[in-house]
Order: sequence, then structure tokens, then C-alpha cells
Amino acid sequence: MPPMPPMGPGRGGPGGRHADLLKREKPKNVRRTLGRLLRYIGRSRYLFFALLAVMLSITALGLAAPKIQQIAIDCITPSEERTGVDTEKLITTLIVLGIVYAVSAVMTYLQGRFSAKLSQVTVRTMRRDLFESLVRLPIKYIDNHRHGDLMSRMTNDVENISTTISQSIGSLISGVLTVLGTFVIMLTYSPLLTLISLSTIFLTIFVSSKMTKYMKKFFVEQQVILGKLNGHIEEMVTGCRTVAAYSKEQDAIDGFREMSGELRRTGIKAQICGGMMGPLMNCISNFGFVLIAAFGGWFSIKGWITVGTIQAFILYSKQFSRPINEIANQYANIQTAIAGAERIFEVMEAEPEPVGGDKPFSPENVKGDIDFKDIVFGYLPEKPVLRGLDLWVKQGQKIAIVGATGSGKTTVVNLLTRFYDPDSGVITVDGTDIREIPVSALRRSIGIVLQDTVLFSGTIADNIRYGNPTATDEEVKAAAEKAYADEFIERLPERYDTVLSEGGSNLSQGQRQLLSIARAVLADPRILILDEATSSVDTRTEMHIQSAMVALMKDRTSLIIAHRLSTIRDADKIVVIDGGKVSEAGSHEELIALRGSYCELYETQFAGNKT
Repeated sequence: MPPMPPMGPGRGGPGGRHADLLKREKPKNVRRTLGRLLRYIGRSRYLFFALLAVMLSITALGLAAPKIQQIAIDCITPSEERTGVDTEKLITTLIVLGIVYAVSAVMTYLQGRFSAKLSQVTVRTMRRDLFESLVRLPIKYIDNHRHGDLMSRMTNDVENISTTISQSIGSLISGVLTVLGTFVIMLTYSPLLTLISLSTIFLTIFVSSKMTKYMKKFFVEQQVILGKLNGHIEEMVTGCRTVAAYSKEQDAIDGFREMSGELRRTGIKAQICGGMMGPLMNCISNFGFVLIAAFGGWFSIKGWITVGTIQAFILYSKQFSRPINEIANQYANIQTAIAGAERIFEVMEAEPEPVGGDKPFSPENVKGDIDFKDIVFGYLPEKPVLRGLDLWVKQGQKIAIVGATGSGKTTVVNLLTRFYDPDSGVITVDGTDIREIPVSALRRSIGIVLQDTVLFSGTIADNIRYGNPTATDEEVKAAAEKAYADEFIERLPERYDTVLSEGGSNLSQGQRQLLSIARAVLADPRILILDEATSSVDTRTEMHIQSAMVALMKDRTSLIIAHRLSTIRDADKIVVIDGGKVSEAGSHEELIALRGSYCELYETQFAGNKT
């Protein structure tokens, strides 16, 4: 059977399920993050080179335009050679200038097309890699991270990167090329004026570096709070019935307002800081223009340069500072994207779930002998749940596991399926350590029916077939009949083609549980785990399911976790877990005669039935 959806730590799970959000996320290495982003962009190298060629053309045209304008101005400026306007040369120059601007407009359009395509191709690859990392993460990682925060990384953070690549990648390429080209041309015009204009560049670098260090923390914090807010929304939507049942709507609203307010405050700080960069850079640039105009006018009076040269130099100086100003104006988006990329790569770098050993293991040939030897395990190291548990299950046995809430019943299942690994001790299946068995093969040999049923988007038939994708329609129907799900399915308008809403919310809890049982029936596993499998059905349906379970569990090793002790009286062996160990084991009659903890549980549960 394919691995079932995460069942979480169960009733004995870790107390720090969302503890990661209580810690303030620190910025990672920006250079390393940018390096990884560039590697993703580099996967579309042909598209990148096409964008680079377009940006080279735009830069060349942009550098040529001021020179052409200089020639046009000099055509109408009196000189020693002439006193009037050189009309013919002026017309020719203006035509060339018009062609330059027209071609530049076309290239700018192509830049937008290529940038958008590059961003979408890049984030598609990144989103795919992130999702593949998510589905391969250990259950422990999923349990200890808020689901809304993980979803925020998949959606908001990836989208921020997409926007930044689309809007900023062209500016960055163009900026580097423009600065280099403009610097060379400015030197050819006037090294002295070039030196004067560069004086403001050092001031720009100093201010931007100081602002960068100050702003980075706000953008990282903004993304972390956004993840918390998404997690809160996801919990409230998922648990809307519980919220309404306990009249906690106002508490939910207050919690949302508190986190939303925190996001607003942090967002304002981040956006104000990011927005300050542009005006500061513009102010510095304008100061540079004043210097160039003043010194250029003086040089022109001295006869060292022409008026057209001053005008061209001012334009080149503007082009020289423009890339820096553009990057400053987009700094908020860039910082948000870097912060999001750090969070994405954090998930990608998380240790994936171990694939297990490479020992040959065929799910079809599993006998079902299971042995837990001196198992010690805790979801939190300082709070062990199991303390030296020993349990032997023979092939074909039906074993019931009972105990108080939090005693570790579901933990036994988590360890057998390798959702978690024990801190010490060994678990074997047919004498083989499960750590030596490929995880996928181990889980295909195990069928699970959970108390909290998980259904997926799709039809009823699709959800039953999830346990065996190659099953025919007849086999699906037969599995539903064995699970007593066929009766309610046939009453639905589309029967097996009925499309389920999110999580199967258009079915009752009992109906969802019947579908989960049908899924396990169709999977035909050698080891069957029933975790409160009939807890949400009525007594009459429970009796039918018990009959079906008898047939299903025949010749299979079955582990039944139950609170309703009436459902396990016919088990081959009942195991009582207390204090992290097996305190009692035996048949129902043997344990009643023993007058121990099982007898106490049984009599307490049925005290109301005594006359």
C-alpha cells in the first residue's frame, strides 16, 4: 500500500509541534542564497543568453543616444567653423536618433517578454524542487513546523522571487553593462569631469551599505510573521466547526488582528526603509548633476569642451547613476525575495526522510512476524513516551493495544511505519530490522486505517483506489461492499463518480471512515493497523464493519488500537501499555481474571451498563 498521509504524533505526540515559530529566524548568508538563485536562473541558459543579448543591444543604443544628441546640439551651436545651423547634418542626425529610439523600444518589449518567461521558468523549477523536498521530508519535520508556514513558503515566497526576477533581472544586467560602458565613454570626454561625477558614487555606496544592514532584518521578520499569519488562517479554516462550537470566533478574530497588526507594523518599517533608498539615491545623483553642470560650464567658458559635450556628459552621468538608483528603488522587493529564498532553501536543505536499507524485501511475501525489542522513544528527548517496550506479534495474530490516553499506543504505529525511528532498541518484521528494509517496501506491506480520516480531492472511486491505483472498477466496488460503504455510495447522485469537496467535508465523519476502510481493503496489505477505525460510526454500522474486519484480518497480522474495549474482546492477545512498557498481555478472559489495569479499564468503561 502506498504511504498514507502523515498521521502526526498522535495523542502521545510532541508538545512542541509549532515550537519553531517561537524562535526568531535569523538571516542566512546572502551571498550563498544569491548563488543558489543564480544557479536556478542558469538552468534556462538559452533564455538567459537571449535576454543578455537584448540587454546588450538596449545598453548599446542607450549609450549611443547621448552621443547622437550631442552631435545634434552641436549642429545648431555656433562654432569657429560656422555661424549658422548645419540643417542637412541635423536632419540626418535626428533621423538616426529616431531609429535608435524605435529599435530601443522594440528591444525593451523583448526584454519584458524574456524576463517574464525567465522568471516563470525559474520559479516553476524552484517550486517543483521545493514540493519534492516537502513530500520527502520526515514526518517529524512536518509535525514540528506549522503547516501554514510551509504553505507560505510554497506560495508567497516563491511568488516574491518570481516578481523580483521578472522586474529586477533586466535592471541588474542592464545596470552592470551601462555602468561599464558609460564609464569608458565619460573618460573619453573628460577625465576630470568623470572624477567629479565619481565623487558622488562613493557616497552612494556608503549610504546604501549602511541602509542594507539596517533593513535586512525587517524583511526577514516580515516573511516569518506572514508565515505565522497564514498558519493561523489555515488552522481557523480547517477547524471552523470547532471554533463555532466553542463560540471562539472573537478569539480567532483577536488572534488574527494581533498577528495582522504585527505584520502591518513590521511591513511599514520594511517598506519605509526600502522606500527611503530611492529618494536618497536621487538626492545624491542630483547633487552630482549640479557639480557636473557647474564645472562643465566653467570648462566650456575656458574652451575645453563644447555645450553639446556638457549635455551629453550630464546624460551619461545620469545613465551612470540610474542603475544604482533603480536597484535602490527595487531594494524592498529584492530583500523580500532574498528572505523568501532563504526560507525556501532551508526546507530544501532539510534532511530528507531516510529511504531505508537495501535489503531485499517483497511486500507480497511478508509473513507478518513483528518484534519490538527494548524500544525507547520520545518525541522530545527529555520526555520519553516508550521506556523499554517489548512486544512480540506472531504471523496472522490479531493484537489489540490499549492503555490510557498518552500511554504510547499510536507511537507504536508511528515507529512500525518508520514515521519516527526509536531512540534505542530494534523493531523487526519477519526477523529483519526495519531500518535495513527500503521504507517504500515496508509501507507497501502495511495498511492503515486512522481515526482521523484523510481524503483527497477527486471522486470517491479515486480515494478508494488510492490504496491500489491499478484496481478495476469492479474491485473498487467489491472493496466498498466489504467495508459496508457501498450502501451510502449508491445513494449519492453520481455514486462512485461523486466528487468530494476539500477533505471530504460533504460526507459525514462515519462515511469518510468507511471510505478509509475500503481503501485498506483494496490495498490488501499483509500487516493491518486499525487506529480507532470504528470510532466515528454508529453501533449498527460498527457491527457490520467488525464482521468485515474479521474477513479482512484473516491470515493477516493485525494491530488494533482501541478505546472502546467492546470491539477487541475477540482479539488473540490484548496488550496493555502503561508507563511506556507492556504492563499486561493476554486474552480478554485472562486479563479480566488477572484483575489488573485492563480489568479496571474495562469495568470503568462498562460501569454504566451494570444493573
